Amino acid sequence: MTAVDIPAGSPFGLDNLPYGVFSTPGTAPRVGVRVGDRVLDLAALFEDLEIPDPALSADSLGPFMAQGPARWAEVRDRLQDELAGHSRRGEFGQFLHTLDRVHLHLPFRVGDYVDFYANEHHARNLGAILRPGSAALHPNWKYLPVGYHGRAGTVVVSGTEVVRPSGQRRGIETDMPTFGPSQRLDIEAEVGFVVGVPSRRGVPIPLGDFDAHVFGAVLVDDWSARDIQAWEYVPLGPFLGKSFATSISAWVVPMGALEHARIAQPPQDPEPLPYLRGDRAWGLDLAMEVSWNGQVVSRPPYAQMYWSPAQMLAHLTVGGASVRTGDLFASGTVSGAERSQCGSLIELTWGGTEPVTVGGRPSTFLEDGDEVVIAATAPGPGDARIGFGEVRGRVIGRPETAG
Repeated sequence: MTAVDIPAGSPFGLDNLPYGVFSTPGTAPRVGVRVGDRVLDLAALFEDLEIPDPALSADSLGPFMAQGPARWAEVRDRLQDELAGHSRRGEFGQFLHTLDRVHLHLPFRVGDYVDFYANEHHARNLGAILRPGSAALHPNWKYLPVGYHGRAGTVVVSGTEVVRPSGQRRGIETDMPTFGPSQRLDIEAEVGFVVGVPSRRGVPIPLGDFDAHVFGAVLVDDWSARDIQAWEYVPLGPFLGKSFATSISAWVVPMGALEHARIAQPPQDPEPLPYLRGDRAWGLDLAMEVSWNGQVVSRPPYAQMYWSPAQMLAHLTVGGASVRTGDLFASGTVSGAERSQCGSLIELTWGGTEPVTVGGRPSTFLEDGDEVVIAATAPGPGDARIGFGEVRGRVIGRPETAG
């Protein structure tokens, strides 16, 4: 028995306790923790315990995340103790809100956003689709986690509608571009990692210091306009085809909840350079699921990622770049060896040449009104599962007033 009723088998039990930012009608946003199907007002609870913390009353997780690993562990341990204490059963009602009565906000202010390309299945698939007859992987891919700097200002919380972007696209029968709404709008199912403790410019973060800086993980849908991307990406890489929207889940799962999900990453050949190798180059056993208009179309396995989160962070900072509280770096598309495990529609439909049936219609890329939901769970202690919630987005047409 616990102080709060938690449905049997809930992926939001005491072993998880993900953080978010919520508000109720007429109140300011503040830090909350998901417990079962409800949200626990963390500031109110800690005030009642007579250990108030202004960081928990903030409208962003940033101030709390900046406090560092010792404080994260202290709050998590206290939360688990309080929630497990059945002697306080009945006292927690004043701190709890049902999910249908709260508004969930972007959980942290995104500083910089980096998107990696760390899955070999995805990289090989895109190479075969976009560069037929050429090597699927560029020579550098096995030596470093390839990535690019995205646009932090267009990172949005789950549930935010996605406006179909417009841009230049290569003509069908000519090399001259045309301008208009993207006709090949896609998703990318990813996992993102959120920086809590900043680093100093010029001082790289080694593999072993990952846990000293990274607070937790979120689900990411990095929306992609493939036709705009294909025309613009040579020679400098993604730009407008990636800059219009990146959705993240409302809940940040603390890294402390993912200890049982840590696994050995797939073998790396050739051996990485010294700054990218070590016993902290672990992977994560996350089971992901992609639904398109309510129909499950893919189950990407994060366990098959080639480059680990710690390697991504080490490479991101090895040149001297610093990280700040709220910086987000994402894995890139998560795909497995099977077509049913592809984390993007361009792979799932092989460049649009092999439609999948969604809701009774042959589909390749997203149409206006389509909704995509990405969910994931990870192993917890025993038979428990750790839930990430979901990242949800619906495509809408470009408003006439937008020009």
